Amino acid sequence: MIDRAKLTEIYARERQNFVARHPTSSAAYGRSGHLFGQVPMTWMNKNAGGFPIYLERARGNRVWDVDGVEYVDFALGDSGAMAGHSPDATVAAIQDRIATQGGITTMLPTQDAEWVGAELTRRFGLERWSFSLTATDANRWAIRLARALTGRPKILFNSYCYHGSVDESLIVVGPGGEGVSRPGNVGEPVDVRITSRVVEFNDLQGLERQLAHGDVAAVLMEPALTNIGIVLPEAGYLAGVRELTRRHSVLLINDETHTFSAGPGGATRAWGLEPDILVIGKSIAGGIPMGAYGLSAELADRALARSDLDLVDMGGVGGTLAGNPLSIAATRATLEHVLTDDTFKAMIDTATYFAAGVQSVIDQHCLPWSLSQLGARAEYRFASPAPRNGTESAASADAELEDFIHLYLLNRGILLTPFHNMALMSPVTTIADVDRHHSVFEAAVRELAGG
Repeated sequence: MIDRAKLTEIYARERQNFVARHPTSSAAYGRSGHLFGQVPMTWMNKNAGGFPIYLERARGNRVWDVDGVEYVDFALGDSGAMAGHSPDATVAAIQDRIATQGGITTMLPTQDAEWVGAELTRRFGLERWSFSLTATDANRWAIRLARALTGRPKILFNSYCYHGSVDESLIVVGPGGEGVSRPGNVGEPVDVRITSRVVEFNDLQGLERQLAHGDVAAVLMEPALTNIGIVLPEAGYLAGVRELTRRHSVLLINDETHTFSAGPGGATRAWGLEPDILVIGKSIAGGIPMGAYGLSAELADRALARSDLDLVDMGGVGGTLAGNPLSIAATRATLEHVLTDDTFKAMIDTATYFAAGVQSVIDQHCLPWSLSQLGARAEYRFASPAPRNGTESAASADAELEDFIHLYLLNRGILLTPFHNMALMSPVTTIADVDRHHSVFEAAVRELAGG
């Protein structure tokens, strides 16, 4: 359906326009000889223009680069800025903590921490909470607890899942349905098959076969895949996962770091899920580094009753900065005043409007694409029907087409998540912002179609 020669021609034009429009970013990138890969984190090299735009400032759902170009931001830090950039309530709490109260890192608890724990319980249902600086760290500690409490060595994942840089999770389904190390895995400490098992998302039969080995401590999963593109659960799948994990005495860990977009209590509350452990991060502190993991009361009591587990000295996760007063204050303000139940409803309504508009363009041009929505997040895919598991999702990728659309949008002031065609709505994203995206998106599709 896509004229590849035309795609290559238009993409080359957009690259030229991008370079001409961003001389300051280009120069900054060229000077970055002391940075590994020329950027603060090597994933920042995932860009469609040949170099990244450099940030000058951000506010709400707008960012401005060093060349003075303004963008409507649908990336929002890949969920880290779901609350919008620098929301007033979060900024006020941060300023008060630093300037008035003082004490950013003290190794002492604050009373705000119990408020945050109670609010997370209200939203997600898990009764006991602990904090880290990232969801990756929270996942690592959840895995250690699962192994300690079950006496089993392996963790089961979905193929092409994303749980940060957790070593055990970098496993995909290979030939014959068994696990292999994910392509490109950098410096794996051991063969990932020693620590992990893997199945495809939406495959209950595969899950049952792997759990039957009797060596799995926990299933660590997103209720919907996100980082390989949104892959939604089929009817009955998540209930089946819960039934199988209970039957095989395996703990279930829900990673809601990205699926928090499903609602104020993530997919867990929206879909009535019952995990034993829940992990979340990124968005709950309005952009300040923060992660959390919650346990059922029964699991927490079992862990605390174990005299052989050193939960005081060896139990710390994230070091001296975890649970620091600044992160906790930012989390309370964000959950209490910004990412509220009412706000989520408005964000999801905006995402529904976004999804309907994109689907209309897809239908109008008879494209073999699809649209997936996860609460306040939506994504268009270069496949129809939408992929049902991670391997299908990875196979549907079209790097040139994705880069073209991203760059076409970027050159016209629209910023998408760089890793896929995902758009996230913040509390301040407007219908006018969505209409602006749709106008540019339709123009890009029309050019490809020769209209």
